[in-house]
Amino acid sequence: MCRTVTVGLDGSPESLAAAEWAADEAWSRTIPLRLVHAGDQPLHDYAPFAGDPVAPPGTDRADQMLREVAAVLAHRRPGLRLRWARLDESPVAALAGAARGADLLVLGSRGLGRTTGFLLGSVASSVLARAERPVVIVRAAAGPRPDGAGTAWQPGAQRDVVLGLDLCDRQAETVLDFAFDTAARHRVALRVVHGWNPSTLQDAGPDDEQPVRRAEILAEALRPWRDKYPQVQVAEEAIVGTAGSHLVDVSHDAGLVVVGRRRRSAQLGPHIGPVTHHVLREAVPPVAVVPHD
Repeated sequence: MCRTVTVGLDGSPESLAAAEWAADEAWSRTIPLRLVHAGDQPLHDYAPFAGDPVAPPGTDRADQMLREVAAVLAHRRPGLRLRWARLDESPVAALAGAARGADLLVLGSRGLGRTTGFLLGSVASSVLARAERPVVIVRAAAGPRPDGAGTAWQPGAQRDVVLGLDLCDRQAETVLDFAFDTAARHRVALRVVHGWNPSTLQDAGPDDEQPVRRAEILAEALRPWRDKYPQVQVAEEAIVGTAGSHLVDVSHDAGLVVVGRRRRSAQLGPHIGPVTHHVLREAVPPVAVVPHD
């Protein structure tokens, strides 16, 4: 199976921002970018990049959108390999299926951020909870920012990757590998945030020793990854309490926030998790959600 970065498009500004981010990520991974549109997904008021926004009668507007977005992305990134497709299934099934065949699925989201509240959207939320591969949620910038923070990667912009790490999770390796690999490819620093609750620690020791001990555990967990990615500058922080609010605060000018999501059995149903939900609701930069068993 050919590796790809896949992005879902519906013509909205958010999906176009997601396409720009996905194109940069595909470029950094040296793999193709695949643009997809679910057959029955409503097409937003998409205006072509050139010409009359009102398509002639009989024009397949979704196909026109896919072709034009592909042309613009290819023009801006010469050599980027692109493909596009219409998917016949419902949006959730189509995008979840597209994620299975991709290294990464990228989706746009309406109104992430504290001022607008949680407007992730039912399609993106459902796909995110079901996807078997990492999903990145990208918002359209609320306004122009000179450093590009909160939007796609910008050439020369040294914006860190921020990772929320749960050390109680036996599958943290999957999330760590994603975060370190991303930081290494983009040549940026990685900031690791671990939240912990003293009441849940069985062998924590005296209260005044707990912060030191937790910092030591975090450092030990990161040691193999520092050795594997020596080129990545790492800053680590163990905080008391849940990491959600702190992740939002420290990631304001980051390039990407990375969090994990535990896969659940079919009987339990799809689930995102409280920390991931909090970050998706309030974080400004793109958020990568990495599923693990």
